[in-house]
Amino acid sequence: MAKDSPAPAWIDLGAVEGLRDRPLREIKAGSLRIALSYCDGQFGAISGICNHVGGPLGDGTLDGEYVVCPWHHYKFHRSTGDGEPGYEADRVPQYALKVENGRLLLNPKAVKGRNHLPHPPHPLARDPKREPGGIRVVGISTTVMDESYPRYSTSETLLGYALAHAKEKESCETRLIRLNALKFRHCEGYYSKSAKACTWPCSITEMDQADQMEQVYEALVHWADVALIATPIRWGAPSSLYYKMIERMNCIQNQITLRNEVLIRNKAIAFIITGGQDNIQAVAGQMLAFFSELGFVYPPFPFIAHSLGWTAENMERNVEYVRHSTALRQGASELVGRAVHIARDLIEQHMSSEHIERGGRKAHNPAHHHGDVPSE
Repeated sequence: MAKDSPAPAWIDLGAVEGLRDRPLREIKAGSLRIALSYCDGQFGAISGICNHVGGPLGDGTLDGEYVVCPWHHYKFHRSTGDGEPGYEADRVPQYALKVENGRLLLNPKAVKGRNHLPHPPHPLARDPKREPGGIRVVGISTTVMDESYPRYSTSETLLGYALAHAKEKESCETRLIRLNALKFRHCEGYYSKSAKACTWPCSITEMDQADQMEQVYEALVHWADVALIATPIRWGAPSSLYYKMIERMNCIQNQITLRNEVLIRNKAIAFIITGGQDNIQAVAGQMLAFFSELGFVYPPFPFIAHSLGWTAENMERNVEYVRHSTALRQGASELVGRAVHIARDLIEQHMSSEHIERGGRKAHNPAHHHGDVPSE
């Protein structure tokens, strides 16, 4: 008969008195990361690695008897490791504790193991694969206005001319997305917690079914061959909605950082910039730099722009100028034409189908510097 395996040696976590001063902490026990809690005179020990994407449970908070992951707020019972009510079977390992001679000891053999319930993948998580068909153009208007009392938007007007040209003259399928009409949350800084906490699809999109940023992700990553971004200039910068959108798009670039996975391939992008103030080149420069980090390709002369300049505060004249400007209409049409031409070349020649090694200035795997997350 085979001999029973020797009982694992208990691991000394430290003096009991020194471990009572905090309700929750991360503590190392050999190769294990433990979320050690102390509440109502009782210790609890569960794995410190969250089931979702490996968040550090020991750095989280206590909500009653539940440990809340600091990354995406998943909850596990501090003593049993079971998931929150309704998700009990989605659990992390539980470990036995005992006190001897004023020392807290942990048995490294889990009382209950990890059980990660399968979850259907989010629709956005599918591989970006271009469907057959003609060129598809999405226009994104970032102008802000009162929906009940809409005003004339010079940037959105020119975007409309460009989309009409793409549809009527270039035989493209087109979509218009008005950010002003979407209800979506601001970026909540998951990347600031950890690169791995900023997931694709975006953590907010996965958790909040009412978040309509999904429409932008779907269009840019999966549907469109050409994107046109239109923005007014506000105090020398793109609109606040533009920044709200691109902050949420860090999750696209972050896949290059974490996985060397480029989600944007064979896609062209161009910009329409208008305003009562100047600073066009700075606004265009920011937009060009950001979208190049995602993998978009630019046509020659990738933006058109118009402004009155610093001293001209006659906005009524500005609106009339754009409303009647043949040159700006022609410029918008030629802009989308150049972008469509580039997109056709990219699709036909598969210029971006080759492997791309760590594109972008910040694209490296944090695990190379800090070590991989251990698992039980």
